[in-house]
Amino acid sequence: MERRRELVSFLPVLLLTVVGFASVYAARSSQIGAGSMGYGLLFLGVFVAIHIILRLAAPHADPLLMPITGLLAAIGIMMIYRIDPALAAAQATWLLVGVGLFGAIIFFLRDYRKLDDYIYVLGLAGVLLLAITAVAGYDPNNSGVRLWLKIGGISMQPGEFSKILITIFLAGYLHSKRELLSTTSWRLAGLPMPPAKHLGPLLTVWGMSFGMLLLMNDLGPSLLLFGIFLAMVYVATNRLSYPGIGLVLMAGAGLFAYFTKAVVHLRVDIWLNPWTDIQGKGYQLAQSLFAIGDGGLFGTGLGKGYLLLASGRPLIPALQTDFIFSAIAEELGLVGASAVIVLFLLLCYRGFKIAILAEDGFSKLLAAGIAAGFGLQTFFILGGVMKLIPLTGITLPFVSYGGSSIVANFASLAMLILISNRTNSARAGAGRGAARPLAARSEGAA
Repeated sequence: MERRRELVSFLPVLLLTVVGFASVYAARSSQIGAGSMGYGLLFLGVFVAIHIILRLAAPHADPLLMPITGLLAAIGIMMIYRIDPALAAAQATWLLVGVGLFGAIIFFLRDYRKLDDYIYVLGLAGVLLLAITAVAGYDPNNSGVRLWLKIGGISMQPGEFSKILITIFLAGYLHSKRELLSTTSWRLAGLPMPPAKHLGPLLTVWGMSFGMLLLMNDLGPSLLLFGIFLAMVYVATNRLSYPGIGLVLMAGAGLFAYFTKAVVHLRVDIWLNPWTDIQGKGYQLAQSLFAIGDGGLFGTGLGKGYLLLASGRPLIPALQTDFIFSAIAEELGLVGASAVIVLFLLLCYRGFKIAILAEDGFSKLLAAGIAAGFGLQTFFILGGVMKLIPLTGITLPFVSYGGSSIVANFASLAMLILISNRTNSARAGAGRGAARPLAARSEGAA
């Protein structure tokens, strides 16, 4: 049943993908050619492959996760193609790599709960990836932010994979310590608190996030990691005191970074008033706001926005990464931008629903952490380009250009799929088991 619903949901996604690419291709070359058909066939092949993988290895998995993320990925490559066809081709390649990793996880990690036995190894690996990036990372954009490593000529962001490993570690650790963290021995401002020694994990993750902020000169990864941790702690303990204390600690760290780190200070100043230097430090954010306003209700049309100069170069630097939502809002308008936001809301909703329905604590916490990660990452990037919060420089999941991002996101999605498959399979089995005694009683009564 779930796979049939998924297949039906894929049909409008495929139609929108082909029409969208045809529109962008026609706007760029004044005719519809093989380029649009090529990308349409690519997504057709990807959707068919994913559907077959799930039908074979995860038949009871959530039927809407893949259509939602498939449409987001299609919109992303569509807009990247609008900006630079070469980048779109590279993104399509990374999409195939991500789908390959997705399939490998689905087939070879069906009993994902075995990861609970290796949480300390996985957590240490996640921390080491961040430490290596902090020490040996480089900044290809000269922005002062060191998030990339170059391995064999390939640039990657280890933080994207570190996020997954640390989320798995936190799920296992909080599952085993949830009772200790839920006890009350004293109160702070009326909030129940556990024994002081059990505040160690909160302070440790805060210290790690603060260290990332200082060493990598970037708000995004540190805020995202700490936000995921606070969400998971709340799910594990049902205590508002942990998020409350965590927010105070992070606010203090952010205030310290504002006065000591030039990059953080600059981003906050740009957020407060980009108009004082609209041709300098406030240029990107100001152009983003102009583009969003220019889109109006229905947008300028795919391929017809002003964000590309006559030379074909993006008017906004990093348009395909940090500011891709600005291009979407300009060319698809408020309606299209709202539709993208709704897709992300649905993605998070399905993720949290999987967490609620999961039957064991490890699965609940892992699903909640992944869903919270998607939600927070989306909020940080959308809030930044719309001037709700300072720019954080992270990618929009499944949409922004970036190989590390899309591969890591498909790995996270595979974990959600496996959790939902196990939960739905158990519920279906319980339903069949409950029906048999009823039938037996009926036969006996007859």
